[in-house]
Amino acid sequence: MGEFFNPEKGIWAWLGTLVDICGLSILWTFLCLPVATIGPATAALYYTVVKCVRGRESGAFGYYLRSFRQNFKVGLLAGLIVVPLALLLLGGHFIVRWYGTRLGGGAYLLYVAYYFALVLPAGVLCWLFPLLGRFHYGVGGLFRMALQLTAAHLPSTVVVVLLTAQAAVFCIEEWWPVVFMPVLTVLLASLFFERIFQLHSPGPEEPEHPEA
Repeated sequence: MGEFFNPEKGIWAWLGTLVDICGLSILWTFLCLPVATIGPATAALYYTVVKCVRGRESGAFGYYLRSFRQNFKVGLLAGLIVVPLALLLLGGHFIVRWYGTRLGGGAYLLYVAYYFALVLPAGVLCWLFPLLGRFHYGVGGLFRMALQLTAAHLPSTVVVVLLTAQAAVFCIEEWWPVVFMPVLTVLLASLFFERIFQLHSPGPEEPEHPEA
């Protein structure tokens, strides 16, 4: 009977994980609303998911807020660079798709080529903030490392890009997945990223986030 009431085992542990998944997803969504804060919010989410959802450590919200504050400056600067470029590339995608699906022929081939060309910048974007959440970087070093990892691990990058894009479409079309989808997407992406981060260690040192 004592095991049943143990908060670290059984159903209570699963309920705690569920609360972390939903709470962190909602918190991330809320902190992303200013748009410019997407960078530190995503870096903090990745760090917390690896530490608390995968690592089963307690104090997820404390970890998240501390990581958000520590990564705020670099994440904000990186976000101010990334967001306009992402919107420009996305706008180009919609334009090329519109012409390609209506005119066909060469216009459609151009659309397909543009679609594949998006993998590289989208891959850099997917690597950028997990790197910031796990390691110490300045803005320039962060972009260089994200580009290197995108090129060096292209198959994993493609999978994560497709996963992230599908999750984003799902959340845009139906509002309710934002309650859990951000954390689940990061959790799945971490299966690829953490393996690759270990391959590149020793490298940049992990940020010394204070314990919760």
